[in-house]
Amino acid sequence: MTWERLAIYYAPPAGSALWDFGSAWLGWDAEAGEVPPRPDVQGLPDDPLALTTSPRRYGFHGTLKPPFFLAEGTSAGELVQAAAEMAAALAPFEAPPLSLQTTGRFGFLGLSAPCAEMAALAFACVERLDRFRAPPSEAELARRRQARLGPEHEANLARWGYPYVADQFRFHLTLTSALAPATLEATTAALAPHVAPLCRDPLPVREVAIYGDPGGGAPFRLLRRLPLGG
Repeated sequence: MTWERLAIYYAPPAGSALWDFGSAWLGWDAEAGEVPPRPDVQGLPDDPLALTTSPRRYGFHGTLKPPFFLAEGTSAGELVQAAAEMAAALAPFEAPPLSLQTTGRFGFLGLSAPCAEMAALAFACVERLDRFRAPPSEAELARRRQARLGPEHEANLARWGYPYVADQFRFHLTLTSALAPATLEATTAALAPHVAPLCRDPLPVREVAIYGDPGGGAPFRLLRRLPLGG
């Protein structure tokens, strides 16, 4: 299979409670390439499929380097090799525990405290692999600017093709589509007891993952896990 775009993401450890719940909640296991059984979450204001339409396509993940088209003259194989070498040169670490959060119209799991190591890992992925990223099209830029970007966001968009990098980076694992305020409140309230056990311990960051976008609206696949520190 060929991939229209590639991305560098954080994926919770395979087989972990966090990975299994996140994949089941979204309705797509990007590593297995299948739809897992849905968790029994009581009190939801709508069908889970309607609540998770947008993040389901991307699979459960935390963005490090967002999806990009390959630059002319580069290949997916070269990207994998470069990403593996980059990961091997970076030390694994423990990030602060997660917490259930909301911003705007979205629900997500975010870090409960700032983490310099996570910010450094994300920027390493953005910067060291940037030669593989094709410049964004005018349509892509226009779509990004619909979010009413500030000056720092605009500078990041011009330099890195994405507004939310460097000082504007906020690690998160998205749980919902954009929802109306009342729907978001009810959804996060229903999710809270299910995610509480996943938020007790530090978050292990032992690897990065390459995800592929097959195009045509099909869901992303987790292609490779690349260990930090070799």
